Amino acid sequence: MHEILSGMALVFNAEVLLVVLASAVFGVFVGAVPGLTATLAVALLVPVTFHMDAIPAIAAIVTSSAMAIFSGDIPGVYLNIPGTPSSAAYVSDAYKLNKQGKSRQTLGVMLVCSVIGGVVGATMLMLVAPTLAEFALNFSSFEYFWLAVLGLSCAAFIASGSLAKSLLSMMLGLFVSTIGLDIITGTPRFTFDVPDLLAGVNFIPVMIGFFAISEVMFLYRNLDRTNTLTAMQRETGAVFTGVWATIRKYWYGLTRGSTIGLVTGVLPGAGADVAAWIAYGISKRRSKQPEKFGTGHVEGIVDASSANNTSVISAYVPALVFGIPGDSITAIVIGVLYVKGINPGPTIFSGESALVYGLFTIFFIANLVLLPVGYMAIRLAYVLNRVSIRVLMPIILCFCIVGAFAINNTAMDLWIMLVAGVVGYIMISAGIPLAPAILGLVLGNTLESSFMSSMLKANGNLLDFVARPLSATLASFVVLIFVFPLLLRWIKRYREVAATNHLTAQKNHH
Repeated sequence: MHEILSGMALVFNAEVLLVVLASAVFGVFVGAVPGLTATLAVALLVPVTFHMDAIPAIAAIVTSSAMAIFSGDIPGVYLNIPGTPSSAAYVSDAYKLNKQGKSRQTLGVMLVCSVIGGVVGATMLMLVAPTLAEFALNFSSFEYFWLAVLGLSCAAFIASGSLAKSLLSMMLGLFVSTIGLDIITGTPRFTFDVPDLLAGVNFIPVMIGFFAISEVMFLYRNLDRTNTLTAMQRETGAVFTGVWATIRKYWYGLTRGSTIGLVTGVLPGAGADVAAWIAYGISKRRSKQPEKFGTGHVEGIVDASSANNTSVISAYVPALVFGIPGDSITAIVIGVLYVKGINPGPTIFSGESALVYGLFTIFFIANLVLLPVGYMAIRLAYVLNRVSIRVLMPIILCFCIVGAFAINNTAMDLWIMLVAGVVGYIMISAGIPLAPAILGLVLGNTLESSFMSSMLKANGNLLDFVARPLSATLASFVVLIFVFPLLLRWIKRYREVAATNHLTAQKNHH
């Protein structure tokens, strides 16, 4: 109880609450502009957090990401343009509900479901994370090696697109993580005699380049399309009309969507957009009226909008407990914690318990603040969706340059940011997902250090990697991830052959 009260004391002060409010407004604005994502909002906030303490810095990131995930629904409803990737799953239904004159009521449903999903995720995080941390204290370098491999495997298989492209992205991130001095021998690797690279590639400029610079390039390429939006009509009416009746009617879908968000968020690399698509697909499959999906039906929206916000919060479970990011947003959070001198992992719950409970408190506050701020965003949706991309691009670019330079005050970080931006633009254009590359960069050092430490302990005996029960269990999970898709493919082929044989037998019988 003392730790909980200490954590709450860290949060309930004027500085943190002001940061939460400002980040909420910023997150709503970024998410409501088509093409700007929640990850971009977080990446732009990173330079601002350099001069903050850990609690207000994380409060800014958590709040802005939760707000951006919701406000990404606003252009989807009015313009049929998803504000963030997590809004794409149900944008067709949302836009057609707008055509029926139910735009504000639809956004009201999305807002309430997002708040409920976020609170469910925060509650589960508070209950599960400390228990998992106690269990993780038994981990040795062998377990951390398999845990890193598990995280990379999940990211590669869950990411959208082909498996080969996901693996290519992951390998790129792992390669970048090897730049610098060798962990064991201290030999320079891939530094090309550049002294600034001896310490490795800084994580933050890569993130800014991948998610912000590449986004600016895409916005510029599509300037004519994104800057000429369909005219919106001002709308009057209550936001919450019929919302509670909808929640009562589809309470089972709301529960199911939140559960899907919890499970999906814990998987490294999945993210809110994957959670939304899975929840929408299952909702359609389990619905009594599946034919209405895509025609302006609110049932799938309830499931998916609760799933994406729950996923955003539950992604912090592996990030805080094991130091493994659940998505690109928590990858940035881990980088910020390292900058603040805090190492995510099981020891954070014993050495920094007040900080952890302060973070838990922030998760609840951020989602509760979403209700009034989201309400105001819905009322001001007309203004938010008329912002010119021509005005935003130079501002975003200035944020990127100042933020990358402010890390170490070196021009090298600017070059890293620019190169990462060009690489990110090329990868997205080629359909190569960015998330596996980010996870490879974040987990690369953990993977290498735990592997080398384990090899030294085992004197080169690879069997020692599966000698402990915990390491053997994690290794079996890794194998299962690779075998499971093959098994599903075999079962599908077996059923198709069995169905064909059955039809042939029936024809021969007649």
